[in-house]
Amino acid sequence: MSAELVNVAEIFGENVFNDTVMQERLPKKIYKNLKKTIEEGSELDLETADVIAHEMKEWAIEKGATHYTHWFQPLTGVTAEKHDSFISAPLPSGKVLMSFSGKELIKGEPDASSFPSGGLRATFEARGYTAWDCTSPAFVRQDAAGATLCIPTAFCSYKGEALDQKTPLLRSMEAVSKQSLRMLRLFGNTTSKKVTPSVGPEQEYFLVDAQKFRQRKDLIYTGRTLFGAMPPKGQELDDHYFGTIRQRIASFMKDVNEELWKVGVSAKTQHNEVAPAQHELAPIYAEANIAVDHNHLVMQTLKRVACQHGMKCLLHEKPFAGVNGSGKHDNWSLTTDDGINMLEPGKTPHENTQFLMVLTCILKAVNRHADLLRESAADPGNDHRLGANEAPPAIISVFLGEQLEDVLEQLISTGEATHSLKGGKLETGVKTLPDLAKDATDRNRTSPFAFTGNKFEFRMVGARDSVAAPNIVLNTIVAEAFSEACDVLEKSDDFDKAVHDLIKEYATENQKIVFNGDGYSEAWVAEAERRGLPNIKSMVEAIPAMTTDKAVALFEKFSVFTKAELESRAEIQYESYAKAINIEARTMIDMASKQIIPAIMNYTKTLADTIIAVKAAGADSSVQSELLHEVSGLLIETKTALKTLIKVTNEAAEKEEGAVQANFYHTDVFPAMENLRTPVDALEMIVDKEVWPMPSYGDLIFEV
Repeated sequence: MSAELVNVAEIFGENVFNDTVMQERLPKKIYKNLKKTIEEGSELDLETADVIAHEMKEWAIEKGATHYTHWFQPLTGVTAEKHDSFISAPLPSGKVLMSFSGKELIKGEPDASSFPSGGLRATFEARGYTAWDCTSPAFVRQDAAGATLCIPTAFCSYKGEALDQKTPLLRSMEAVSKQSLRMLRLFGNTTSKKVTPSVGPEQEYFLVDAQKFRQRKDLIYTGRTLFGAMPPKGQELDDHYFGTIRQRIASFMKDVNEELWKVGVSAKTQHNEVAPAQHELAPIYAEANIAVDHNHLVMQTLKRVACQHGMKCLLHEKPFAGVNGSGKHDNWSLTTDDGINMLEPGKTPHENTQFLMVLTCILKAVNRHADLLRESAADPGNDHRLGANEAPPAIISVFLGEQLEDVLEQLISTGEATHSLKGGKLETGVKTLPDLAKDATDRNRTSPFAFTGNKFEFRMVGARDSVAAPNIVLNTIVAEAFSEACDVLEKSDDFDKAVHDLIKEYATENQKIVFNGDGYSEAWVAEAERRGLPNIKSMVEAIPAMTTDKAVALFEKFSVFTKAELESRAEIQYESYAKAINIEARTMIDMASKQIIPAIMNYTKTLADTIIAVKAAGADSSVQSELLHEVSGLLIETKTALKTLIKVTNEAAEKEEGAVQANFYHTDVFPAMENLRTPVDALEMIVDKEVWPMPSYGDLIFEV
């Protein structure tokens, strides 16, 4: 059966209220005012907003929309929405008036008390506001609810505190743009008017059969398997990575792409990832706030379309022990409104003074605020990945590659960089194949923050996390480094000398953050400690970085966060960790008590009955007896570990909420969970598969 042909160029962005649609539908004056707001940040007057809202409504209704929603990103880790129909009032004729005003477009009022606020809001303080982010286009989403006009918005409290991810992201984008322009002006650029962080988040995910998913309470409640023994084959043959995509998965990917293209997400790359049942989707770069919005759309679309194909999409960072987990590589660069990439080194980077100034500022930023970058990727699921030889280590370092490292070493040792390493040619040794242009630098997949040509790739982010947090941190710390450099350079009498000296100073002072070697090796852990680099191994150890005097001064200087907003976010992080581990622990208790132990007891009864029958027949029952002894011993271990887990989970509930409780879950509850898992996983390898109460790893990751 042939698949329906799709013309990507025709469907791309068809459900987006994009620039083309605005030019077609808006009066020239209104369009001009809106573009000015988007590009310069000027405020929209209500008259202009009314016209935009009317045309947006008419366009959405033509797409089949009956409702609109302010689509925002509260501190829950997912998006939120409240749907309102376009129905305004019944008419005397019995018909109904459909309307959508500028006021409704610009502002909404969800209940702020029902979202995490970390103490910024009391339960009775319910008022909150959503504000239209006109820099991110509205779109119509088509799903089982019909068609809904989605308006990307920011979310803040009645008193103005940011209760979302978008507001501080937009603030950080303004900060880095302002400081980048200062830098560019010093190097003679008089034409660029705006600098935008450009972001491309790669998305990893697992697909499992929906029927098998529903037979596992751990997947349903927590998104990961809390028990599970490895099958005979895992990923050790490296045969899944970039392998042929199976037809069921290919059909799913086709539908995902089409859904994403319609709402303007430039889904480009798709392939099998390293682990069985694991895959990746990557888009083309977009402005940071649009990239964040698009990544949320990607995650939602993956989950929705998977259900339509009889599968479930798992975005947990570590859904299966023993095989690679899922991350999200955040590719970040700085691009001007007239197309200049500030991270483009050129063919001779040793001569590119502006690039070297930008590069060494970024080294300074990452070195000074490594703890903040680590915290921006902190997530309970990420604790299973970071430092586990499948993802970057928990130690922040920067990979520059041979060419740039050589340039910096020249600057540090002699004060002058006189040459750049060349790439040369790669000879294939086959006459019918062309010789390949060889890059001057290899890549390093073990580095958490790697320079990859004309961008940095922050590889720590977890698969289900918003990429807002790491980009907020990156934008702000780089804005600070640029600001401090500009303060020096703007006062200098001899600019060329001053910039040369500053590049050398920054390169020398921050050389310790540069590491091109194997980030997975134990030798690097020891070397990093010798260099004085932090090794923050868990989420609860990372959270305090948000509220240090250094962090507060940084974010307040650039009006990205207030101290109160930072403290509230730290409180929410502690709460999130405690709740996540609590749910996992209670799920393990439930599964062990109601499914696993009863199944094993039935199995031991069967073994005992078999022993009796064998003995009655006068045969040797030593094998059955040995097996019964082994299973009974593991059952005792399981029951003992279960009692301990119940005890510490109950104790955790009595702890003071916040840092104390989160740390107790980390130090006491989580190890107790691992202690329960160990004998259960051993039992799974012994007990009859027909008796085992849930699908195995083999069932889940090889039968999709």
